[in-house]
Amino acid sequence: MTTEWIEPSTRRWAILAVVGGIALYMGIEYVEEPDEGLLGFFFHFLEILPPVLTSVGVILLVGTVRRQRDDTLQVLHDLDLARTQGQRWRSEARSLLDGLGTAMERQFGLWNLTEAEREVALLLLKGLSLKEIATVRVVSERTVREQARSVYLKAGLTGRAALSAFFLEDLLSPMPDPGSD
Repeated sequence: MTTEWIEPSTRRWAILAVVGGIALYMGIEYVEEPDEGLLGFFFHFLEILPPVLTSVGVILLVGTVRRQRDDTLQVLHDLDLARTQGQRWRSEARSLLDGLGTAMERQFGLWNLTEAEREVALLLLKGLSLKEIATVRVVSERTVREQARSVYLKAGLTGRAALSAFFLEDLLSPMPDPGSD
């Protein structure tokens, strides 16, 4: 998309139209009435100024509308492409996330977590505080704290950070070593 108010090609055409129109009109007036003198020539120039300026305005308007139409079509094309790619990405990610959910459930089973402990573990992984988990589950914060402690004990982990790292460590791409370039 261009950021100029008037494109260079539109500007050139407008200047050409103004100069050409004035020259043509003045040439015709001089041929028709050669003896009017400089004052008559000036008044003829003033007579043609409004139609010339209107013509220039129309030329500029047409160029601007054309550019805006092209910009709009480009934005619509980009938006359509982004929607298509976004839908594809979400579809691919959905299958991966479903697979991750299945793997997490399997791991919860290996740890012998109860249904309540599984729910607490998922909410901990989502980043909710113990108080928020208690509110969501409609239980006391003390109950959630005990269930979280039980999750950590059954999993052999030391706390929330270790629980998150257990599931997320391998999902995150390793940072490239700055010295390896």
